[in-house]
Amino acid sequence: MNGFREDLLEGKTAFVAGGTSGINLAIAEAYVKAGANVAVLSRSQEKVDAAVKQLSAISAKGRVLGFSADVRDFDAVNEALNGAHSKLGPIHITVSGAAGNFICPAEQLSANGFKTVVEIDLIGTFNVLRAAYDVCAKPGASFINISAPQSTVPFWGQAHVSAAKAGVDMLTKSLAFEWGPHGVRVNAIVPGPIGETEGMERLAATPEMEAAVIQGVALRRYGKKEDIANLAMFLAAEMSSYMTGGVYYCDGGQVLSGGGLMHPEVIAQS
Repeated sequence: MNGFREDLLEGKTAFVAGGTSGINLAIAEAYVKAGANVAVLSRSQEKVDAAVKQLSAISAKGRVLGFSADVRDFDAVNEALNGAHSKLGPIHITVSGAAGNFICPAEQLSANGFKTVVEIDLIGTFNVLRAAYDVCAKPGASFINISAPQSTVPFWGQAHVSAAKAGVDMLTKSLAFEWGPHGVRVNAIVPGPIGETEGMERLAATPEMEAAVIQGVALRRYGKKEDIANLAMFLAAEMSSYMTGGVYYCDGGQVLSGGGLMHPEVIAQS
């Protein structure tokens, strides 16, 4: 986290779905360092416990809580949000970052595989935001969805993610439009390839695939988890109070070149 005051979010409460690893854990860390109370959610109780321990160790002012739930289960998500609300008060910041992904060409993709990703990425995002709306601070709440470049440009083997994340982008805009009159902002972040994350370990599992990814990024390098956390901090804070319905790219310019370089035939010829 660079350039933000340590008390920027003091007195605020943040709920980070998927906040036990990767980009989302980095966001939770940034919020904790800025003085916020933070609740994280994940399917794995083991990951929840580890994240709470890690976040508590760096928290100077806020409280840290953890909840175990599958974002596909609205009742479980709703119970977690209500639990956070009862212990920490109104939720000022909600991040929906839980996601599922794998590489699979469409002709080999099972109906269940497609459904699973849509349920986690799109329906899970709706479940988190819908449950959070009932316990969020009004006016003044900021909702942040984590999208993906696949929402805008097609990548080989990513039809399921493209469909789900395109839905997330439109859900972001629709909820911003509907909830704006109540003082609730809804924005989305589109991360590019971020180093040292499970997502890139899956999507660029070989040196050849990694080289193809970097070749498709205008800045010719991976981003850092802190890059996304910095943008999430900005969108959570008062400095962005007139911004809603936006889908903001933090991708090193990857979207400018599209996803064609990731096609197996292109990688084989490179």
